[in-house]
Amino acid sequence: MEPTIQSDLSIILPEIVLAVYAMAALMVAVYGGKDRLAPLLVWTTAGLMAVLGLWIASASAGTRVAFHGMFVDDGFARFAKVAILLSAASVLVMSQDYMARRGLLRFEFPILVALAAVGMMMMVSAGDLMALYMGLELQSLSLYVVAALRRDSAKSTEAGLKYFVLGALSSGMLLYGASLIYGYAGTTLFSGIIQTAQHGEVSIGLLFGMVFLISGLAFKVSAVPFHMWTPDVYEGSPTPVTAFFATAPKVAAMALFARVLHDAFGHAVADWSQVIALLSVASMFLGAVAAIGQRDIKRLMAYSSIAHMGFALMGLAAGTAFGVQAMLIYMAIYVTMNVGTFAFILMMERNGQPVTDITALQMYSRREPGKALAMLVLLFSLAGVPPMLGFFGKFYVLRAAYEGGLVWLAVAGVVASVIGAFYYLRIVYYMYFGEEGEELDTHSSPVLWGFLMVSAAVMVLGIVNMFGVEGAAAAAAATLVN
Repeated sequence: MEPTIQSDLSIILPEIVLAVYAMAALMVAVYGGKDRLAPLLVWTTAGLMAVLGLWIASASAGTRVAFHGMFVDDGFARFAKVAILLSAASVLVMSQDYMARRGLLRFEFPILVALAAVGMMMMVSAGDLMALYMGLELQSLSLYVVAALRRDSAKSTEAGLKYFVLGALSSGMLLYGASLIYGYAGTTLFSGIIQTAQHGEVSIGLLFGMVFLISGLAFKVSAVPFHMWTPDVYEGSPTPVTAFFATAPKVAAMALFARVLHDAFGHAVADWSQVIALLSVASMFLGAVAAIGQRDIKRLMAYSSIAHMGFALMGLAAGTAFGVQAMLIYMAIYVTMNVGTFAFILMMERNGQPVTDITALQMYSRREPGKALAMLVLLFSLAGVPPMLGFFGKFYVLRAAYEGGLVWLAVAGVVASVIGAFYYLRIVYYMYFGEEGEELDTHSSPVLWGFLMVSAAVMVLGIVNMFGVEGAAAAAAATLVN
C-alpha cells in the first residue's frame, strides 16, 4: 500500500518538532527582545532536545521508511539521534555561563545549534543522496556561523572562514561523487544503488563516485588527509562551540558514513574497506604524533579528535555488524568523555579570563584535588588506560578489526594508542608533579562541575555494564547490517 503523507510526517515528527521550534524561536526572539531572551532560549532548546532524545529512545522498535525511501527511521538512526540530541543539549547547558560572561550569548546561538541538530538527524536517517546532502548542508551552514560567533576576534573570524572555504570544497567533492554514482547507478536511492553492486561487481565509475563521496564525508569527521581545518577551527572558535564540534557533529558524520557504506555499498565491502582502513591508520598516527607538540589544550583536543575518529573508522573498516556496533559504542564513550573534558576546559580561568595553555595546570591537584582527580580519570579514559571505559571502547574496535581480517590495522591501532597516551599523561604529570606556577581561579560553575564529575563517574562505573549501551548498539547495528 502506498504510504500517505500523514504517515510520512508521523515518521519525521521529531525533526519537524525541532525545526518548527527553531523557526518559531527565531521569530519570537527577533521581535520580542533579541539577546535578552538568549538565556531562556538556551534552556528551552536544551530541554526540548533532551525530551526528544528520550522520546526517540523509548520509541517502538522496527524500521519505518518515509518519502519513498528517502528517509529511514530504524534502530541505527534512533541510537545516533539520541546521542546527538543529548550531547547537543549538554553542551548548550554547559555553555550558558561562559558565553554570558563574555558577551557572546546571542539569541542566534541556541537556534543555530537546534538547526544543526535537525540537519544531523536528517543525515543519520538519509536513505537517498539528496536527503544526505540536505541534512549535511543544514548542519554545515549552522556550524560555519557558530564558529565565527566571536565577531571581535580575528582568530574566530579566521576559524569560521577557513571552515567555510574548506567545507565548500568537501561539499563539492561529495556532490561530484554523488553525481557519478547517479550517472552509473541510475538512481539516488541507497536501496537502488546497492542493487547495481550485486555480487561485489562494481563498475569503475561507481567506484570513483564512492571514493569522492567517502572523501567528502572524511572531511566531516576530520579524518586524515582532510583534517587540516580542525586545529585552527577548534582553537579559534569560542570554547563552548569547540565542545559542540567535538561531540554531536562527529556522531552524525560517523553514523552517516556507516549508513552510506552499508545501505548503498553493502555488496562492495572489499572495495571500500581498504579505503576506510587507510583513512583510519593515517588519522590515528597523525593525531597521535602531531598532538605531542601542542601546548594549547584546544588544539591538543583537535588532534585528539582526529586520532579518535581514526579508531572509530577502524570499526567501520571491518565491514561487519560487529564493526558497526563497535563504532557506535566507541562514539558514545567518546562523546561522554569529551563533554566532561570540555567542562573542565571551560573552568580553566585566571582572573576571570579563559586560559588554554596546559602548563597553567602545574600542581593543579594541590588546589583542586576533586577536579584534578576527575580530569585524571577522563584523560586516562581518552588514552585508553584500563580499567577506564575508554579502554573498552578501543578494545571493541580493535577486536572488530581483528575479526574482520584486518590484523595489521589492529596492530597499528595499538601502536598509535601507545604513542597517543603520552600527551594525555603529560597533562596528568603537570597536574600532580609539575612545578608551582601562577594559580588558576578556584571558583567554578556548579553546572560545569556537575558535568565533569558525572562524566568521570561514567568512565569508572560504566565498566560494569556500560549502562546498556552495548546491547543498544548491537540492536542498532543489526538493523543496518543484515
